[in-house]
Amino acid sequence: MAILIDKISEQLAKTGYEMRTKKSREWLKKKVRDLSKVNQRSVLRDQSRKTNKFLPGRMYFYMYDPKTKDELPYYDTFPLVFPIEMYNDGFLGLNLHYIRPNQRLALLDKLYDTTNNDKFDDTTKLRINYGILSGASRFKEFAPCMKRYLSSHIRSNIIEIQPDEWEITALLPFDNFVNAKRTKVHKDSQEIINGI
Repeated sequence: MAILIDKISEQLAKTGYEMRTKKSREWLKKKVRDLSKVNQRSVLRDQSRKTNKFLPGRMYFYMYDPKTKDELPYYDTFPLVFPIEMYNDGFLGLNLHYIRPNQRLALLDKLYDTTNNDKFDDTTKLRINYGILSGASRFKEFAPCMKRYLSSHIRSNIIEIQPDEWEITALLPFDNFVNAKRTKVHKDSQEIINGI
């Protein structure tokens, strides 16, 4: 994971495009489309990003086996999540995989307004909770992303993504939906967003 993101970051830096701009995002989208096969297992073996805890407002990857999977129409076994509310047995989080890449970037733009600073380093985090998200129509893309995760159903290392890599990571094709294709999930999510 580190090698992949570092490589993309270095290539982006050589273009001269600044992060979080229209030109850099167009370049990133094309780069992600050009990726052949991404190995999720290699992401989970990245010891430099491994952590043993979730912090609200930070971004994480992990393997997940939902407790209620038999009742769900589909689910993502490799979530890309921002935890927003912590509980004794897990957390409530935003899994960006449930929306299309362009919607992920749109949501990230809005979420960037809630960061505690503009450094995009290891001190940066989102300052959000369910009340903030549900109370503001500008965050409408969040609705299909909101999921409850149980710590006891995490089946891998927890990999933390640094804030300066959130955009790149949000565009990577790492989702792993069970019982539905990505296109079906994104279509259903669009209907939820349109209904808000």
